[in-house]
Amino acid sequence: MTVPDLSTLRARRPPADRPKGPALAHIDDRDGPGGLRLRHYRPREEARPLVVFVHGGGFVMCDLDSHDRTCRRIADACDVEVLAVDYRRAPEHPYPAAIDDVVAVLRWAAPVAVAGDSAGGYLATMACLRLRDAGERLPAAQILVCPNTDLTLSQPSIVEKGTGHGLDADFLEWVVAQWTPDPADRAPASPLLAADLRGLPAAVIVTAEHDALRDEGDAYARRLADAGVRVRHRQEPGLEHGFIQNMDLTSAAAAAAADRLFADIRALTTG
Repeated sequence: MTVPDLSTLRARRPPADRPKGPALAHIDDRDGPGGLRLRHYRPREEARPLVVFVHGGGFVMCDLDSHDRTCRRIADACDVEVLAVDYRRAPEHPYPAAIDDVVAVLRWAAPVAVAGDSAGGYLATMACLRLRDAGERLPAAQILVCPNTDLTLSQPSIVEKGTGHGLDADFLEWVVAQWTPDPADRAPASPLLAADLRGLPAAVIVTAEHDALRDEGDAYARRLADAGVRVRHRQEPGLEHGFIQNMDLTSAAAAAAADRLFADIRALTTG
């Protein structure tokens, strides 16, 4: 396996000609608990329900800027405020640092929902598990898009879809090793393998047909439902991992899938 260059991965920025996304009434950066950087999006002057958003990036890359357009689109399309979290990243800050950060923001902000894509979906649901186990207030909903849920990478789609679909199995192995350098942590840190999923927030889980993480996301949806959690689950046909991140600009199917996701978020957050 070729080891990725982390500095090159982190230096990537959206193309200058990419649309910025909808204009909103307010967008501002602020400090959160423990000095965490946050970015707050408000679609209009009146206060709206708050969604905490946790960006993806394999635990090692991406930031507030990489997901700025996605957060703008959620705020605008769903009529919600969005609070994006610039959590600490691996390998400098391995498991469980980023979970600690998301938990701190959920305690501080008390949102109606927590959302995340890919590794961000993992962090969102792991934070919910932490709060549940501590007997603390939970968001009413969790929105997970193409989430990691099995750090052992043992689901069939890792092999079936792990080459040629944008998210390769060897890259997944590398990022998991950055996040959990001790292999003994990987099963205990996998939400799919948690002993008990009862009492977690209602969930929207959207996966993609041609995603190496497809099967673990689908399996997590089934386990949540079996545990009595209200789940809205959909596998989007023909799409690859990360379709929520700007693929709508070139794919009508991705644009339609994003619209369905936004409808799900509206249903959970604003009735």
